[in-house]
Amino acid sequence: MSDIINILPDSVANQIAAGEVVDRPASAVKELLENAIDAGASQIQLIVKDAGRTLIQVIDNGCGMSDSDARLCFERHATSKIKQSDDLFNILTMGFRGEALASIAAIAQVELKTRQPDKELGTHVINEGCQIKGQTPEACPVGTSIAIKNLFFNVPARRNFLKKDSIELSHIEEVFRRVTLANCQCDFSFYSNGKMLYDLRAGNLLQRICQLYGSNYNERFFPVKEDNELVAVNGYIGKPEYAKKSRGEQYLFVNNRFIKHPALSTAIEKAYTDLIPDRYVPSYFLNLSIDPSRIDINIHPTKTEVKFIDEHALFALLRAAAKKALGQYTLSTAIEFNPSEEFDFSPPPEGYIPQQPRISYNPDYNPFNPPPSTKPFSGGYNASSHHDTPKGSTPHDEPPSRRWENFFDQEDTPNQYELPQQQPSSTISTDNHYLQVGLRWIVSTMNAGLLIVDQQRASERIIYEQLMNSPSVPINAQHLLFPINCTFSPADADLFAEMLPDLRQCGFEIDALGHNTFVVSAIPTGINDQQLQLIFDQMLADRKSAMLQKFTDRDQSLCRSLSRQMALRAGQPLNEEEMNKIVADLFCCQVPNLSPFGQKTLVVLNSDQLNKLL
Repeated sequence: MSDIINILPDSVANQIAAGEVVDRPASAVKELLENAIDAGASQIQLIVKDAGRTLIQVIDNGCGMSDSDARLCFERHATSKIKQSDDLFNILTMGFRGEALASIAAIAQVELKTRQPDKELGTHVINEGCQIKGQTPEACPVGTSIAIKNLFFNVPARRNFLKKDSIELSHIEEVFRRVTLANCQCDFSFYSNGKMLYDLRAGNLLQRICQLYGSNYNERFFPVKEDNELVAVNGYIGKPEYAKKSRGEQYLFVNNRFIKHPALSTAIEKAYTDLIPDRYVPSYFLNLSIDPSRIDINIHPTKTEVKFIDEHALFALLRAAAKKALGQYTLSTAIEFNPSEEFDFSPPPEGYIPQQPRISYNPDYNPFNPPPSTKPFSGGYNASSHHDTPKGSTPHDEPPSRRWENFFDQEDTPNQYELPQQQPSSTISTDNHYLQVGLRWIVSTMNAGLLIVDQQRASERIIYEQLMNSPSVPINAQHLLFPINCTFSPADADLFAEMLPDLRQCGFEIDALGHNTFVVSAIPTGINDQQLQLIFDQMLADRKSAMLQKFTDRDQSLCRSLSRQMALRAGQPLNEEEMNKIVADLFCCQVPNLSPFGQKTLVVLNSDQLNKLL
């Protein structure tokens, strides 16, 4: 049998390596920006055309390269960062494998211009598909300019897998944010199709956050600073009231390198326990400075995944640092301006011996003898007690709504009856009486049994269908006494401008003021004007999420987002007329049994199911 194992040609091997390192334009942007950082640049320009398909260019004022280095940098495993195997465990630079330029050159046409500070002339290298087409001396500024043209020109199959320009550009912006947040000491600019998206000046981390996301972010964060023998933690965590449902503003860096580490992310989120609602996540921008010998960053081609020797200790330290910042700055105002003399935090004097605490108790206490004021449970309740429950009442004296709430939270609730989309008109009667349970559910009897409606989800469904039918059903709007200005990052401002026609159709009156700012003069009834910036930020996050889903209708995404903001909240008391209207409006919807987010709005417990429960 003949031999079947062959050595791959360099061109094929480079294309395979390119598939690991460069899977989309954003990957090439990451490699070029990191090379510019490693070159010691203080000013870096990123220029893209057609979301990187036609052109990706990075210009820096770093150290530049010699004539021979400019040619050698396109060879595989050619690097100035590693000289021996031990260097792999002492890495403080961004790139080190020496595969980036070789991989990029294998799938694109690359033009390199570079000059060192002590040279009068630089060098100009043209590389196409891993083949040097020419190298000539050329007058150029100090530093390096690399232009990647026609990415995947010789791999058309991979080019066909690219998404539309708006999606690819959003990935490039995300890479740009990661690099710029980790390198606040540098000036960055970003141009797309000739338009400047970002112009960032060197400064501190909070200034960089505001440059990227808008000046209104200045008041949204608490500083974090913790230093010990294992790790130094620096950065900012978001205030609990600004928590979001999306994870777009969670950035964790190790030695100024962006990483993804679920365990450490969980450590930060654990610090917010009981401070933010369920399914909400905090924002954070944190950098961990740690001995490079205690981490391994060479476990993934993109170098965004790392391993730690002391992962459990890091988890505890990071959570403690976040909790300390939340406690310190949340309570700082009260402690500073309302000092209490009841607590003395000064250290005890020398030789002080603390006294052993003593516990007082009643030796005659018997748990089987209830106190005289306690009333025994009689098996029923008086309707008037719902409003006149005395303080200190026993669990038996709880209002009926509390007992109903506990009843329906049981895990052994029977299978719930699915209602068809079209309900007969006789199902709901206007003569029904409604009961609000736990300030969340609307309960009533119906022909089929017991009807239970989630008031918030029902409200979301009603508003969603009203918004979707807004061309034929007018939306109630209210004009603001004082218009409100909302400011966004350059990229978000462009996306928000695309959403303006849809927002106006939903009842908003919004005009652009320039400098990424919009003025709002009218809003739909039910929108909280004090939360407009947060509401728009959530809408943008929802729109970005919808853009990443190939078959998602953007109008539906906007209406879902708005319905969540305008809906009646759980916990809001309702009178019988309001409950009647919600139920009636719900059964006029096309899909009454599901919220816009696919959650059940109602269930019906029939006689058989009630019999099983009782």
